[in-house]
Amino acid sequence: MQAIHLQNASKISASSTCPRGQSLTRLDQHPTVVAVRNREAAPARTSLSSADLRAICLAAGADDVGFVAINRPEIDDQRTDILQAFSQTRTLISFVCRMNREPVRSLNRSVANLEFHETTDQVNEVAREIVRQLEDRGVGALNPSAGFPMEMSRFPGKIWVVSHKPVAVAAGLGQMGVHRNVIHPRFGNFIILGTILLAADVDVETRPIDYNPCLGCKLCVAACPVGAIKPDGRFDASSCMTHNYREFMSGFTDWVEQVTDSQSGADYRRRVPDNETASMWQSLSFGANYKAAYCLAVCPAGEEVISPFLADREGFMAQTIQPLQQKEETVYVVPRSDAEEFVARKFPHKTLRRVGGLLPTSIQGFLFGIPIVFQSGQSKGLDAVYHFTFTGNETAQATVTIRNQRVEVQPGLVGTADCAVTADSATWIGFLRKERNIVWAILRRKVRVKGRLSLLTAFGKCFPA
Repeated sequence: MQAIHLQNASKISASSTCPRGQSLTRLDQHPTVVAVRNREAAPARTSLSSADLRAICLAAGADDVGFVAINRPEIDDQRTDILQAFSQTRTLISFVCRMNREPVRSLNRSVANLEFHETTDQVNEVAREIVRQLEDRGVGALNPSAGFPMEMSRFPGKIWVVSHKPVAVAAGLGQMGVHRNVIHPRFGNFIILGTILLAADVDVETRPIDYNPCLGCKLCVAACPVGAIKPDGRFDASSCMTHNYREFMSGFTDWVEQVTDSQSGADYRRRVPDNETASMWQSLSFGANYKAAYCLAVCPAGEEVISPFLADREGFMAQTIQPLQQKEETVYVVPRSDAEEFVARKFPHKTLRRVGGLLPTSIQGFLFGIPIVFQSGQSKGLDAVYHFTFTGNETAQATVTIRNQRVEVQPGLVGTADCAVTADSATWIGFLRKERNIVWAILRRKVRVKGRLSLLTAFGKCFPA
């Protein structure tokens, strides 16, 4: 087969000549080069009219749009990643596409998921069309995905190219609500966000709106099946991910491990119910399903959304929140997590299903994930500063402070530690993934603890995943 390819290549090479058999020996004689040089060169466009750009975006299918310069302070923490993705970026275009509200509110999650997926696909199509229109005008642009696929080689670290929410807020397309979703002043939270990286300046930027459309009603708090949205403003990202994103990322990884650990088909069925297997198949075939997203469904904010809530609050709650609260469904939780306690107390009619949580594969992933998997309820009464020094294949130093049921991670060793841990990086990751015994690691000096061991135990309790 290889000989045939070589033979064909030889024929192609022999035929790559001018009509009279003269080889093209100089680049400037190539027809493409000649044609381009004979064409009048269009001047490079380094600045665009915001009015014209807005018209392009709306014509492509966006429902609203805003513009943010790359040097704006609101995206300081993203700038390096954005420029790495597209070094020519000078402006970020933020836009939204509306979702239909009633499908999102449906008790049937297939209906809601269809709306999520279709609108996300629409956002990607709109972004691609905008980039095409700009390219035809001689302006470079890049459209990161609105959702999946993403940079999974970085998982479980930062897998996204750009964080759409802070860009949308900076662009004046809304403010973050209690539920950690952007609420548009007109469309409420029934939107999907998109961002385009633009290699040009825009004459007029947009700025954040001067009020928050969030009503502070906390209906999202009441509707969340795992208690991820706290009344005091705290957010339990791990519990949200474990349930709502069960068929994404870490949930899928946990399911695969259930498959590989099963000794037989009967053993697998004891581990995983048939309907869960079917649901995973559906996600693999048609797109991963969100298990809840009830916070979006019940939110009454937004000029085009709020009228039924204002007219009859009790009726609004009876139609939106109560059916979701009363729904009999499986809720996925990490053992000994805040969510497990919450569901048992708040929704005893829902079926608890204990599953594995987000497990790091690197020290960088461990440090990145600490604020995500932190369980504030499990940290009650803990006030301690931890110093971590990692050696071996992956070196790093970090300070973790747990106080007032909140966690903070800082690079380097800051202040005085109540508990200092020095660990071989591979050993520590093996311990976190439940593949190595911490006691044996301490005895072998692979992990060294300075301070009370009870503080290390208390630390682990805050991260049951």
